[in-house]
Parts: sequence; C-alpha cells; structure tokens
Amino acid sequence: MVDVSRTFTVTRSPAQVLAYLSDFGNAEQWDPGTVRCTRVDSGEVTVGSRWKNVSKVLGRETELDYELVRLEPDRLILRGSNTTATSTDDIAVVAHPSGSEVTYHAHIMFNGPARLAEPLMQRVFERLGDQTVAGIRRALDGGPAGAASDGAD
Repeated sequence: MVDVSRTFTVTRSPAQVLAYLSDFGNAEQWDPGTVRCTRVDSGEVTVGSRWKNVSKVLGRETELDYELVRLEPDRLILRGSNTTATSTDDIAVVAHPSGSEVTYHAHIMFNGPARLAEPLMQRVFERLGDQTVAGIRRALDGGPAGAASDGAD
C-alpha cells in the first residue's frame, strides 16, 4: 500500500475548504496528476456524488471512478477505483488562527501484479503529495504555494 500524508494551512475557512475539495471536479485545478475530472451525476455535491478522473503518473494515463463516500463538517473522504488500484483521499479540516489546517491523507492500494510497483510508487506519490499541497494552496489562497510539512505548520 502507498500511504502519503501532509498537514498544512490555508487562509480559507473550514467550510470553504470542504466545499471546494468535496467537489472533486476541482481536482483539475489543484491535483498535479489530474488531466481531467468530470462529474457523472448531477445535483448538489453530497455523499454518493461521482466523477470520472483521468490522471497521468509516470507518463501513463489511467481512469478511476471516484465517489464522495463521507462528508462531514470537518472531514471528507473520496474513493476512486479501477481494476489496478483503489485510491482513498481522506481530508480533515479544522479551524486555525490563519484560516484552516488541512490534513490530506492518501492511501493507494494496488491490485494484482501492480503491487510489485508499490516501493517505486511510494516515492512518486511522496513527491506528488508536496505538489498537491502546493496546488491546493494556490487554488484556495491564490498566492504562493509555500512548503508542505509532515506535521502541522
């Protein structure tokens, strides 16, 4: 399993952060691997909302079917899957004096022969984790991305 976690701050309120990140179509703006992310249902974004996400990692495109599986005032969970992997993005958001503290935790479970690539993919996703933090900060704060940390800022 690949497991990456980052904790960082943004200037937006927890409600604004959760509203933005729960609409996974916004991943095109902040996720460095996302090529395209399209909502496949309609209506208000809520538990059960679904997207088709096309990502590019190490030069290869892959499509995952994502669903918002949990949405609470301080946390959301998105789960994407295909025949090769299941990706779970667990995002916790709490108030911070400067806005919000966000903890972004990505778990990627590879299936079958793809599991052999886990050591390499751990390194790749560690690098992508830093780029994801930069992308979220840029999208939410509109300014310089700043540095990520493995703990609170």
